[in-house]
Amino acid sequence: MGIKVEFNPDLALREFETPGRLEEECLPELLSESTTHPFLKRGQRNYWLEGEIPLLQTGGDEQLSKPLASIIILEATHFIRGGEVWTRGYYKIVKKIEEGEPYFDGFNKIK
Repeated sequence: MGIKVEFNPDLALREFETPGRLEEECLPELLSESTTHPFLKRGQRNYWLEGEIPLLQTGGDEQLSKPLASIIILEATHFIRGGEVWTRGYYKIVKKIEEGEPYFDGFNKIK
Protein backbone atom coordinates (compact mmCIF):
# COMPACT_ATOMS: atom_id res chain seq x y z
CA MET A 1 0.00 0.00 0.00
CA GLY A 2 1.43 3.38 -0.99
CA ILE A 3 0.61 6.95 -0.20
CA LYS A 4 -1.29 8.65 -3.02
CA VAL A 5 -0.19 12.30 -3.28
CA GLU A 6 -0.67 14.68 -6.19
CA PHE A 7 1.65 17.63 -6.83
CA ASN A 8 -0.19 20.49 -8.53
CA PRO A 9 1.64 23.36 -10.26
CA ASP A 10 -1.66 25.27 -10.44
CA LEU A 11 -5.05 25.49 -8.71
CA ALA A 12 -7.88 24.29 -10.97
CA LEU A 13 -11.44 24.98 -9.82
CA ARG A 14 -14.86 24.46 -11.40
CA GLU A 15 -16.94 27.15 -13.06
CA PHE A 16 -18.82 29.45 -10.64
CA GLU A 17 -21.93 27.73 -9.22
CA THR A 18 -21.33 24.36 -10.94
CA PRO A 19 -24.30 22.13 -10.01
CA GLY A 20 -23.39 19.43 -7.49
CA ARG A 21 -20.23 21.23 -6.32
CA LEU A 22 -19.62 23.14 -3.12
CA GLU A 23 -18.85 26.86 -3.35
CA GLU A 24 -15.20 26.22 -2.34
CA GLU A 25 -14.78 23.81 -5.28
CA CYS A 26 -15.67 26.60 -7.72
CA LEU A 27 -14.16 29.83 -8.95
CA PRO A 28 -15.47 33.01 -7.36
CA GLU A 29 -18.06 34.96 -9.35
CA LEU A 30 -15.57 37.82 -9.85
CA LEU A 31 -11.78 37.57 -10.03
CA SER A 32 -10.75 40.67 -8.10
CA GLU A 33 -7.11 41.36 -7.32
CA SER A 34 -6.08 41.30 -3.63
CA THR A 35 -9.11 39.20 -2.61
CA THR A 36 -8.80 35.96 -0.64
CA HIS A 37 -10.94 32.89 -1.29
CA PRO A 38 -11.29 29.37 0.15
CA PHE A 39 -10.73 26.28 -1.99
CA LEU A 40 -11.55 22.59 -1.63
CA LYS A 41 -10.11 19.74 -3.69
CA ARG A 42 -10.60 15.98 -3.42
CA GLY A 43 -7.36 14.10 -2.75
CA GLN A 44 -4.08 14.79 -0.99
CA ARG A 45 -2.61 17.63 -3.02
CA ASN A 46 0.60 19.57 -2.59
CA TYR A 47 0.90 23.13 -3.90
CA TRP A 48 3.88 25.44 -4.16
CA LEU A 49 3.55 27.98 -1.33
CA GLU A 50 6.53 30.26 -2.01
CA GLY A 51 5.33 32.18 -5.06
CA GLU A 52 2.67 32.78 -7.67
CA ILE A 53 0.89 29.95 -9.50
CA PRO A 54 -1.86 29.98 -12.15
CA LEU A 55 -5.56 29.77 -11.26
CA LEU A 56 -7.36 27.71 -13.92
CA GLN A 57 -10.88 26.54 -14.61
CA THR A 58 -11.47 22.80 -14.95
CA GLY A 59 -14.35 21.00 -16.54
CA GLY A 60 -13.13 17.66 -15.17
CA ASP A 61 -11.09 14.91 -16.77
CA GLU A 62 -8.00 17.17 -16.76
CA GLN A 63 -9.62 19.62 -19.20
CA LEU A 64 -8.02 22.92 -18.14
CA SER A 65 -8.36 26.53 -19.24
CA LYS A 66 -5.52 28.96 -19.85
CA PRO A 67 -4.53 30.92 -16.69
CA LEU A 68 -7.32 33.18 -15.45
CA ALA A 69 -5.31 34.75 -12.64
CA SER A 70 -2.04 34.55 -10.79
CA ILE A 71 -2.52 33.50 -7.17
CA ILE A 72 -0.61 32.74 -4.01
CA ILE A 73 -1.68 29.76 -1.91
CA LEU A 74 -1.83 31.06 1.67
CA GLU A 75 -2.75 27.79 3.38
CA ALA A 76 -3.36 24.16 2.41
CA THR A 77 -4.53 21.50 4.87
CA HIS A 78 -5.25 17.79 4.35
CA PHE A 79 -8.17 16.15 6.17
CA ILE A 80 -10.49 13.13 6.06
CA ARG A 81 -14.12 13.60 5.00
CA GLY A 82 -16.41 10.64 4.47
CA GLY A 83 -13.46 8.25 4.44
CA GLU A 84 -11.65 10.21 1.71
CA VAL A 85 -8.66 12.54 1.85
CA TRP A 86 -9.39 16.16 0.86
CA THR A 87 -7.29 19.33 0.65
CA ARG A 88 -8.69 22.70 1.67
CA GLY A 89 -7.13 26.09 2.02
CA TYR A 90 -7.06 29.73 0.99
CA TYR A 91 -5.61 31.59 -1.97
CA LYS A 92 -5.13 35.27 -2.74
CA ILE A 93 -5.56 36.69 -6.24
CA VAL A 94 -2.44 38.65 -7.15
CA LYS A 95 -3.36 39.56 -10.73
CA LYS A 96 -6.28 38.85 -13.04
CA ILE A 97 -4.88 37.70 -16.40
CA GLU A 98 -6.65 38.98 -19.49
CA GLU A 99 -7.30 36.49 -22.31
CA GLY A 100 -4.16 36.11 -24.41
CA GLU A 101 -1.98 38.08 -21.98
CA PRO A 102 1.37 36.33 -21.42
CA TYR A 103 2.10 36.09 -17.71
CA PHE A 104 3.67 32.66 -17.13
CA ASP A 105 6.41 30.89 -19.11
CA GLY A 106 5.97 27.31 -18.00
CA PHE A 107 6.02 27.54 -14.22
CA ASN A 108 7.89 30.84 -14.14
CA LYS A 109 6.25 34.25 -13.94
CA ILE A 110 7.36 36.51 -16.82
CA LYS A 111 9.25 39.47 -15.39
